[in-house]
Amino acid sequence: MKNRKRFAALFLTAALVAACAGCGDKAGSDESGSVSTEESVSSEESSQESSESSEESTEEGGESSEESSQEGDQASDAGSEGGETAGIDAAAVISYEEYAAAALDTEVVVETYVQAKQAWWENKATLYTQDQDGAYFVYELPCTEEEYAKMTPGTKIRVKGFKAEWSGEVEIMDAAFEFVEDGDTFIAEAQDVTASLGKDELKDYQNRFVSFKGMTVEAAGQDADGNEVAFLYNWDGSGEDGNDLYFNVSLDGQTYTFTVESYLCDNTTDVYAAVKNLQIGDKIDMEGFLYWYEDNANPHITSVKAAE
Repeated sequence: MKNRKRFAALFLTAALVAACAGCGDKAGSDESGSVSTEESVSSEESSQESSESSEESTEEGGESSEESSQEGDQASDAGSEGGETAGIDAAAVISYEEYAAAALDTEVVVETYVQAKQAWWENKATLYTQDQDGAYFVYELPCTEEEYAKMTPGTKIRVKGFKAEWSGEVEIMDAAFEFVEDGDTFIAEAQDVTASLGKDELKDYQNRFVSFKGMTVEAAGQDADGNEVAFLYNWDGSGEDGNDLYFNVSLDGQTYTFTVESYLCDNTTDVYAAVKNLQIGDKIDMEGFLYWYEDNANPHITSVKAAE
């Protein structure tokens, strides 16, 4: 639009120069020259009016086009902010068994139920989800804050993404989703996997909501004074209140490291407080999601209680 405006201005300038030149040539001329001058001025005015009309039309057309473009951009932006994508093919949904057998980097479509979620950040959320047959860890799923608020435990969603693995943790990433509004909900009960600790079969329960019972709290490390402590802020003790909590528990002579993931259960939750109050030697029961890290179980714990 700016280029068109510049062209119209140059056109008007040229017309005025021509008119002035005409006036200089007819300084001593006869009446016919005067008539010619009047005609030139009339022509100039007509040309100017035509140019102004053309400029107004160009501006209106350009502004209209620009407004339409802006509206289209706004609509596009509004659509891109959310993660819900209408039209994920329901016929492409696979079972958990098919998902487990699928190779890494395979595009997958699953229907699953939200069990818990990490904090919403930059229009993304990480979800712990599960159906009746298995669990799916959905990493950084694009969603609006309003969509995130709707993802209460039991909510059914259809997810399309790629099966991936990071340090042993199998997940769905680069995903889109849509809510499945069929009234169906599901909240998994914690499955006791205590007997599977230290065995290859434990990985079959990866990402599920599980429980561990009758385990003994061991020293997680030492404080600044060299005293043994029952938990650490971050894996190496470098953190502070509000960071992840790491603690060790044992069973039958084997020790395992469990975590309170602060994005899942922050320092205002009961489980965060419970772990901070642990004493070495306590016997406890726990529930959480069977996360995996560096080829070892690293459960994200959501509940700690004294052993029954």
